[in-house]
Amino acid sequence: MLRKITFWLIWLGFTTYAFIFAPPDQPDTFELIKNLSTGQWEGINPLVIALFNIMGVWPMIYACLVFIDGRGQKVAAWPFATFSFGVGAFALLPYLGLRTPNPEFIGQKNALIKILDSRITAILLSVGAIILVFYGISQGNWGNFVQQWQTSRFIHVMSLDFCLLCLLFSSLVEDDMARRGMTDNKGLFWLTALVPLFGALIYLCIRRPLPEVGRSINQSQQKPATT
Repeated sequence: MLRKITFWLIWLGFTTYAFIFAPPDQPDTFELIKNLSTGQWEGINPLVIALFNIMGVWPMIYACLVFIDGRGQKVAAWPFATFSFGVGAFALLPYLGLRTPNPEFIGQKNALIKILDSRITAILLSVGAIILVFYGISQGNWGNFVQQWQTSRFIHVMSLDFCLLCLLFSSLVEDDMARRGMTDNKGLFWLTALVPLFGALIYLCIRRPLPEVGRSINQSQQKPATT
């Protein structure tokens, strides 16, 4: 229960900060978002371009765990995972606050689960992230980025959203490792907890595949007998 309360408090604090205490919106915010979304990047700091696109990689990383985790939850996972592509941690934190521990895979692997469980998907995400990070760091203007971070709500909140997604990922990893029989690899868990972004990507690349068939839904609903 304390874990759930913590997630809801983080969500409340982040939402309050983003809409009340973060720097104000700038007049060109909508135009900036449109240009970033359509690839019209001329004149935009490469650090902003890289961060914006990485914020599209993160929801895919989470989807590789959340859709699988949602099989054993009372609350459907797909709405939270889907909305996270637009609002990041604002959508994922409520899911983390509602879910319960789920260390087993339930049912059969459908086409979507097979894609999200695939090592090829993990490698493609890793390659994309490496390219984006290298591009942003090598071509970006850090002084300009800091200035925008201090004055633009969009850049400010997006940066904090990135940090939250890095911090929250490990909260799903323990159950995902249990579903794959990897609970003895504590070093891998701490890699996801302590290494931003790339710790999560390394985990996706080296984790064991899920079994083709897990526990049945009927089995998952059975409660152990009490004595």
